[in-house]
Amino acid sequence: MARRKLVAGNWKMNGDLAALAEIDAIAAAAVANPAVDVGIGVPATLIGPAHARAPRLAIGAEDVHAVDHGAFTGSISAPMVREAGASFAIVGHSERRAGCGETDADVKAKAEALLRHGLAAILCVGETSDQRNAGKAVATVTGQVRASMPWGAASGWLSVAYEPIWAIGSGHTPTLEQISAMHGAIRAMLTELLGADAASMRVLYGGSVTAENATELLGGPDVDGALVGGASLTAAKFVPIIEAAAALT
Repeated sequence: MARRKLVAGNWKMNGDLAALAEIDAIAAAAVANPAVDVGIGVPATLIGPAHARAPRLAIGAEDVHAVDHGAFTGSISAPMVREAGASFAIVGHSERRAGCGETDADVKAKAEALLRHGLAAILCVGETSDQRNAGKAVATVTGQVRASMPWGAASGWLSVAYEPIWAIGSGHTPTLEQISAMHGAIRAMLTELLGADAASMRVLYGGSVTAENATELLGGPDVDGALVGGASLTAAKFVPIIEAAAALT
């Protein structure tokens, strides 16, 4: 079935108030390409200013805590980011899993926190180069999908992003055959877990997506959009990815 493309950016720990000038052109591209859903995940300090600057653009958080409030110094909760103007959040990014020791159970709980507060979620899964070289890529990723899937998962608020860890920021991308095989395996796992609604859930690709390879990557089977890192920091690099997605609709 046809699913709307979603192109989401992840600024990571980059950006300041001056960088929000990039949001203007990105928001204009989102309006000019209405067949594509567009969002930008920004640092927590920029959620409010970004939303105020571009209220029609989906602004997201790059992470949330699983608990709504409490003694968790330095963390930010789902209701906090929603109040600031976020409409979605990214959970389970490989940099959180690897750098912060987040488990599938942690990711599941964070996604459930987003559901409680009416926020959309992009749930990330992916394998390391060692896992792929050992022939465990599909088992690793589908295992993450199963263990991270939140209660109440549904296509109306949840998307899954496949991000091969070895490709993120490396300039290297898997082959189209590898991406198609993994997205097909994810779709099969979603069908096992969610039944008919799995056909409507978007599965995004993330890992060194650029303007140059976007058309090829986004045109693959079961690729419903992209989670974009470095190329989302400037409109000059991000807008062509939005336009490539729109051209495929």
